[in-house]
Amino acid sequence: MLTSLYFVLHAHSTYTPDELRRPLSGQADAEKINRIFKKENIDYVISSPYKRAVQTVEGVIDFTGKEVIIENGFKERILSEVPVENFDLAITKVWEEPAFAWEGGESNIIAQKRGVEATLKVLEKYEGKNIVVGTHGNILVLIMNYFDKKYGFSFWKELNMPDIY
Repeated sequence: MLTSLYFVLHAHSTYTPDELRRPLSGQADAEKINRIFKKENIDYVISSPYKRAVQTVEGVIDFTGKEVIIENGFKERILSEVPVENFDLAITKVWEEPAFAWEGGESNIIAQKRGVEATLKVLEKYEGKNIVVGTHGNILVLIMNYFDKKYGFSFWKELNMPDIY
């Protein structure tokens, strides 16, 4: 029985240091995503606990009649415990050295393990279903990279928000 996972990279959000509750600013884009899924016979909607991910996919529940299921494994990777001075340098380093982690952050290896475990859990629990998963760019590409190495840092840099994979 075929299981289909539709990973949705969240729409744009206005930056705030509060990662968990940062709201969506790209509401019109989220509505476009939701219209696409209207034709797909979605059974379940699962999301990172972050507000911007939930808000991007929550319109899909109008077609499923079910609530969004929160899965912590799909939250964005923790780059550092505190804001980094140079984001580009910080993110490049963790991709160049997969075992490296900034203080209080997750290495690519650790973040990927978390994301893949969440993915495998969903595949097992919802076998044969069509599932939308609301998530974030870095963790999404780390999950994709586990299954196919062509998805890496260069791919991540070219992501569009929102998008479906």
